[in-house]
Amino acid sequence: MPPPARSPAWGPRRRTLLLPFLLLPLLLFLLHLASSPSPRPLPAPRKPSQACDYSAGEWVRDASAGPALRYEHTCKEIFKGWNCIANGKANGRDMLRWRWRPSGPGCELPRLDPRRFLERHRDTKIGFVGDSLNRNMFVSLVCMLRGVSGEVRKWRPAGADRGFTFLHYNLTVAYHRTNLLVRYGRWSASPNGGPLESLGYKQGYQVDVDVPEQTWVEACSFHDVLVFNTGHWWWAPLKFNPIQSPMLFFEKGKPIVPPLLPSAGLDLALQHMIMFVNKAVRPNTFKFFRTQSPRHFEGGDWNEGGSCQRSQPLSSEQVEEFFSLDNNGTNIEARLVNKHLMKALEQSTFRVLDITRMSEFRADAHPSTTGGKKHDDCMHWCLPGLTDTWNDLLALNLESFES
Repeated sequence: MPPPARSPAWGPRRRTLLLPFLLLPLLLFLLHLASSPSPRPLPAPRKPSQACDYSAGEWVRDASAGPALRYEHTCKEIFKGWNCIANGKANGRDMLRWRWRPSGPGCELPRLDPRRFLERHRDTKIGFVGDSLNRNMFVSLVCMLRGVSGEVRKWRPAGADRGFTFLHYNLTVAYHRTNLLVRYGRWSASPNGGPLESLGYKQGYQVDVDVPEQTWVEACSFHDVLVFNTGHWWWAPLKFNPIQSPMLFFEKGKPIVPPLLPSAGLDLALQHMIMFVNKAVRPNTFKFFRTQSPRHFEGGDWNEGGSCQRSQPLSSEQVEEFFSLDNNGTNIEARLVNKHLMKALEQSTFRVLDITRMSEFRADAHPSTTGGKKHDDCMHWCLPGLTDTWNDLLALNLESFES
């Protein structure tokens, strides 16, 4: 027997009955979205203005800074001698109430936003390669980031002296210690003689201008961002005494004869290391070379009773008295090194992170007598302190290049 025929109105009535059940999951999903906190969008990238010269400018009193710190002086990574607040330096907090105003109408150097930095650089590895001044900068960045993200893994990636991975963001920041960038070690005259022995050399330091120091060889293929520096150790007469323990430069394992002065050795080492980095890095690696950090010794060098007791930034006139090459004073090292750096980097693909001029003003920002040394520390910087501003400049450059 055939089934009874349905009314023509049954189809529309059935669809009307089923519609609420079909819409229910969609309504529940929309309600969930409405009740969930939406992620805060990142602000638009801040590009360095073409009209702004971030390497030149002036320090202005920052009334908005107040007593607030960019990170606590209790950050465990701060080397004890650089912790000027904990060590009781008289202007340890007051020196933080200055901000760098770049040259150009309306120019500002925005402060590094730690949370924004972590978000933008997820799955990124950043390596600082250089002497203790690059460690100064590395510690500044780590402390800023740890202030907003404490879940970290401490380790030594790719041969680093120290490093941290911020686990929630998979962002790694590491420091690779190297004084000259190139390999060096003690050299003694051979009883069998040789080119240097024939010139009367008995001992010194063998500096291989074409061999990178092992501490950072793996860094180039590991990191996405590299920040290099060198300079202070090339003008260190107590370490490399030109008479008792001179720098003896080697290339391809053989001594360079006639021997080179340290300045010529630096030129050759920079040439070789730039070539090495360019071959060793991965595509799209950001390569920075930081310019020289100035010292502020007055009344003699560190081993001659020199000190740095100022509590305010220098004026432009005072800066020239300190650093003009014409004056041939105690602190000309920074501008001398920069001449060699700029020459070497002129035709390279490195980006220059120029922090020298902004730092020349800050004679007030060194540990001085609170550095825990037998002499005033007028070379390294207090933390929190000036190197926070170096990282502001680094962050701005990274945003510009990535955009």
